[in-house]
Amino acid sequence: MKRTKLLLSGMIFTMLLTSCGKEKQLEEVEVPSPESRQETSTEMGNPEDVAADPGTFQMMKLPYKYDALEPHIDAKTVEVHYSKHHVGYVNNLNKAIAGTELEKQTIEDILGKLDLENKAVRNNAGGYWNHNLYWEVMAANKGGQPSGALAEAINKDFGSFDAFKTQISEAASKQFGSGWAWLVVDKTGKLAVGSTANQDNPLMPGQSISGTPILGLDVWEHAYYLKYQNKRPDYIEAFFKLVNWDVVAKKYEAAKTPAPKV
Repeated sequence: MKRTKLLLSGMIFTMLLTSCGKEKQLEEVEVPSPESRQETSTEMGNPEDVAADPGTFQMMKLPYKYDALEPHIDAKTVEVHYSKHHVGYVNNLNKAIAGTELEKQTIEDILGKLDLENKAVRNNAGGYWNHNLYWEVMAANKGGQPSGALAEAINKDFGSFDAFKTQISEAASKQFGSGWAWLVVDKTGKLAVGSTANQDNPLMPGQSISGTPILGLDVWEHAYYLKYQNKRPDYIEAFFKLVNWDVVAKKYEAAKTPAPKV
């Protein structure tokens, strides 16, 4: 019994010596600081570098950097939304119209005369046009309320700005699944609010709301899920802190003024 204990003790002692020897051979490795790891994981690309494949339609230049809309919409969401989703719609639209008469038409003509059964053109032409408007009507340090003729029209057609905001927020929050909420100028020049599914918009035939959109709110999950998860109402409220009412007002003036006949 004593002999067994002595043998075991010797083996343990030998193992400890071997382990200590190995420890002396370890090399020191530099571990990145939390700050440097964070910088690497959140590094943004440059929206100037985003380009569609050769084709009829090309990407609209993003009017700001990816992080310009923070803290209301995070930089990563804007980057993925613009450089992955938006450019995807443009590329797929160009493929869908390649070799057809649609290559010679404006995007507004394509949408206005759309064959709703042509899903490739419907989805991608809508995705292209809708996102162009979405990026354009947002900017850093904006929000608040409109002024001038647009403010007067909102008060006239909705009763007040707060009533308008409630109505379009409800249209956005109650849109089942993916889609958009809109502020449009209808054919009589009156403002109206509504929503459409997927990438449909009020320029297309057969929609529950028709007219010229001057404000578009994207409620697809890719527009907000990284920051807001399932809290779509929080994202909608954040959107109104970014609305560039100067741009919306210009679109209102253009929409209610008939284009001169050629």
